[in-house]
Amino acid sequence: VLRSLGIPTRVITNFNSAHDTNINLSIDKYIDISGKTLCLNEDSVWNFHVWNESWFIRRDLGSFYDGWQVLDATPQERSKGIFQCGPASIKAIKEGDVNLDYDSSFVFAEVNADYVTWICYSNKRKERIYSDTRKIGKFISTKAVGTKSRVDVTDNYKYPEVKEISFKISYSQYKSSLRDDRKILVTAV
Repeated sequence: VLRSLGIPTRVITNFNSAHDTNINLSIDKYIDISGKTLCLNEDSVWNFHVWNESWFIRRDLGSFYDGWQVLDATPQERSKGIFQCGPASIKAIKEGDVNLDYDSSFVFAEVNADYVTWICYSNKRKERIYSDTRKIGKFISTKAVGTKSRVDVTDNYKYPEVKEISFKISYSQYKSSLRDDRKILVTAV
């Protein structure tokens, strides 16, 4: 419909798409002390989810948010009392502006939520035992114009994940740098 009105529109597929039902920006999995999964919320991770993007000027949000906007024709949660999602600015999603109207927090979680595992003890205490910041929002894609090729648009939605590296450094290598007025700066290349 939007294309017939002359509005640029494309289909987007997000793999490992989070469904964050309580909008806390994490997908929380709860287990008991034996490792059995507990059903304490309705958060889930879908193999994939599909929505549309359309190109809009955003006078309501300011020109920074002009450009591609998420519109989901199959929302699973209510927004302002009805089943709707969007238009959420892709720039807002990438910048983490989750307090804007039009479901930016929900879309942010779809592509960038943390996947957190909690262990629940019998005394109602819970403890975070695992957090994966890279699991959600993989290979966000659209179809290339004029071909059947996939175009990866993940960088439009989120910044590249920082690769963690671990290393060991012996005390003798840095002890001469330990002074009250200095900090140690370690840079990995």
